[in-house]
Amino acid sequence: MWHKPIFLGRLVFALFLILSLASFYSVPEAKSIEDKGIEQSLEFNTDGLYYAEFYDYIFRGHFENVQIKREDMQFLMIFEQYLRTFGGQCPSSLPANKVEIMESVCAMEEVTTNGYGIETNRTCVQWKRVGTGLYARPDLYNAKLAVERMQSADALRTTVAMITDPNAMGNSVDLMHKAKGLRNDMAQMFSLNRCNSTGVRRFEENLKAYALNEPARRMQGTSKYAEMKKSGGPTGSQNFAQLINDLVADQSRTWAFNRYVPGSINGVTKSTDSQGRPTELRANYQYKGFAGSSPGSVRITFSNGLPKCIYFFDFPQNCKSPNSSILSSYAQGEYAK
Repeated sequence: MWHKPIFLGRLVFALFLILSLASFYSVPEAKSIEDKGIEQSLEFNTDGLYYAEFYDYIFRGHFENVQIKREDMQFLMIFEQYLRTFGGQCPSSLPANKVEIMESVCAMEEVTTNGYGIETNRTCVQWKRVGTGLYARPDLYNAKLAVERMQSADALRTTVAMITDPNAMGNSVDLMHKAKGLRNDMAQMFSLNRCNSTGVRRFEENLKAYALNEPARRMQGTSKYAEMKKSGGPTGSQNFAQLINDLVADQSRTWAFNRYVPGSINGVTKSTDSQGRPTELRANYQYKGFAGSSPGSVRITFSNGLPKCIYFFDFPQNCKSPNSSILSSYAQGEYAK
């Protein structure tokens, strides 16, 4: 049987408890608003860097925009080089419980020779871990090791995918280009940002969270890189020769052997969309290599009026990502005639 007085009493008590809890948990809200104000003032400068867009999304905690996945070799490469660079350039900013960064080196090799005693193959059959003399924050280093373990467990699938990739050669060369671009980034990272700045610490917090697949500490507002992709490229007359020159010159910083001749862009042709924005640009250029000065060509495809892929004549199926800072300048109309 329903006892009305008892039920109403319990209902009143439940409402009182809910209101009390709501009041209790609303106390920190004023502090969180203040924290949000502080967070919006954080700065992390990535302008001009090869992986500028990636760094900015990680810093802001906008993980949904990050295109490089934690399972990708590129991510581990970035994480590793960041730790080494911080350890080398910012040792005084490391905590007392810092840990040494270790690396694998060959402890024993197996050498194969032919019947004439000439070496035909050399393979490492035993590895060992040695210290690098560089140190890192223990939480960041442990997160990097977790990514290593995750990727090692999936090494067979990655290897098979690389071997069966019809564009394996182009992608291998591209990975070398990206590694060089990353080295250029790390050479500038702590000139653009102070080692012990709050912006650097926020970037590290979110880098660790992304590595461990944990929630980010998000900043409000929109990254300029996300904003430009949403708004698209500019309309009207643009200096496409200068745009192509800047994109190719930026890519050439990561070339292993050839050297781009700045300002050599010529024979520019374009295809456009209904708004007059390019869908594709083609051009010729000059570069210097072992055989002296030689002609090259480049094709740039666009998405929503912005450069999306750069294809060079020697690897015509290999998409190279344009520099995000150049894209941002182009989106803001800085190449308008």
